[in-house]
Amino acid sequence: MIDPILRVAFTAAHKLLKLGWFVRRPRTFGAHAVALTREGRLVLVKLRYAPGWRLPGGGRHPGEPAVEAALRELREEIGMTAHGAAQLACELEEPIDFKRDTCSLVIVRDVEYRPHRWNWEVETVCETELHDLPPDSSPQTVRWLETVAPHL
Repeated sequence: MIDPILRVAFTAAHKLLKLGWFVRRPRTFGAHAVALTREGRLVLVKLRYAPGWRLPGGGRHPGEPAVEAALRELREEIGMTAHGAAQLACELEEPIDFKRDTCSLVIVRDVEYRPHRWNWEVETVCETELHDLPPDSSPQTVRWLETVAPHL
């Protein structure tokens, strides 16, 4: 019962943020993780305020290295408990929701996690094969995975 209410509230709040971004056109920095389990499966999240399956990630604090930001986001969003190697795959300049965003894509291997029982931002977490993404994966996720494919 509470999940549909939260989805509506978070979606509305996100639309208000987008309106502010339309006016301000801010410069932002983000970090997203291509999180791979020991079995080589990709971890994706479904957010309460945005449609489709997405790579875990989010904003980066000023001066925060991309790899550290991606690892922080994995702990926050999927409950990451351990990981292997983590490396920056690429940085992309993208206009997202009227922002001028520099997005860092970080490959994190051997991810172990225990999803939080409840999370304000993340509705659910899934694992999938890299070559068999869920049909409702966001176009951005598909594009980003195609970009980092040579590094996998």
